[in-house]
Amino acid sequence: MNLKTNNKKICLVVSSLGKGGAEKSSALLSEMLDSLGFEVYIVSVQNNIAYDFKGELLNLDLLVTNRNSLLKKIAKAKYFKIFLKQHQFEYIIDNRSRNYWLREFIITNFCYSKYKIIYVVRSYNLNYYFSKNKFLTKLNYRGASAIVGVSKAIKEEVERLYGFKNVYAISNPVKINNTKTEMTDHLGKYILAYGRIDEKVKNYTLLLEAYKQSKLSENNVGLIILGSGPDLDLLKRKVNELNISEYVEFKPFDDKPYDIIKQARFVCLTSRFEGFPRVLIESLSFGIPVISVDCKSGPNEIVQSGYNGLLVENNNPKELSEAMNSFIFDKALYDHCKSNTIKSVEKYDSDTIAKEWQKLLNSIE
Repeated sequence: MNLKTNNKKICLVVSSLGKGGAEKSSALLSEMLDSLGFEVYIVSVQNNIAYDFKGELLNLDLLVTNRNSLLKKIAKAKYFKIFLKQHQFEYIIDNRSRNYWLREFIITNFCYSKYKIIYVVRSYNLNYYFSKNKFLTKLNYRGASAIVGVSKAIKEEVERLYGFKNVYAISNPVKINNTKTEMTDHLGKYILAYGRIDEKVKNYTLLLEAYKQSKLSENNVGLIILGSGPDLDLLKRKVNELNISEYVEFKPFDDKPYDIIKQARFVCLTSRFEGFPRVLIESLSFGIPVISVDCKSGPNEIVQSGYNGLLVENNNPKELSEAMNSFIFDKALYDHCKSNTIKSVEKYDSDTIAKEWQKLLNSIE
């Protein structure tokens, strides 16, 4: 794809570009905007850069050496304001979590007051992005040109709670052309779960309990958990407690886990909440069926149960274990879901999602 039709400057503001689905989606957004012809700049608040991106990077953490937390934040805000003034961006797309009202009030009025701002909401847990006080939220977002939720459910919830009229749903993308592979009868010797090891979000203990109840280990189908995060030791203790350490393998974060995905029998997602989970669309784009809990939000927009995967009730280890068993013992069901994987996510291809961003940007010129 090459839609280079303009040379307007656009700034993506991110917390980081490292070790998470939201961060990877932000990195992909930089590539899509570059393909549309924008001159892309990225401002990262933290020095955590893992994913490939397009554009010029300003790493605020590397500019500010002050060890005092408050003074460091003030210095970052000053550098940020100067940077924005130097470049006079046509658009600013803010992908950060924005849950501290006073900080956001300062950024909105000190840095953003003269620009077209698009705020992205990448999780159904709106506490990451909005103050619990609706008046304060409306005060901070009053100048927004658009608010983009990465799922339809997020869009509807933002509209319902805050009454904003300029809310849009644009899904996270996947690079279908880079992931298409020959469909084979290969059956992986393991199932896979991957993402940040954060129990309060990803709920890996549900996965472990369901795996324990399933018949997978009896049939020599292991479990790989791929990722890094604060709760790795907790999960290892849980594995020992369930007496399944012989069958469960932990692998560290990999920014390009594609070979591991392609060798899996299927991929599982057990999160308490999501936005529009990359785990699902990436896996499907490689021709790997998925089993997901029906959490808010994203899975029920991606997974058509019995067509490209299985969707089960959240926090129900018995139902999840039965779904796992069905993908081992019901070959007709598994083959049917596998045959529909790639075509089920073609609408999320980065070329298609880039056009949705282009349409939005054109509408707020």
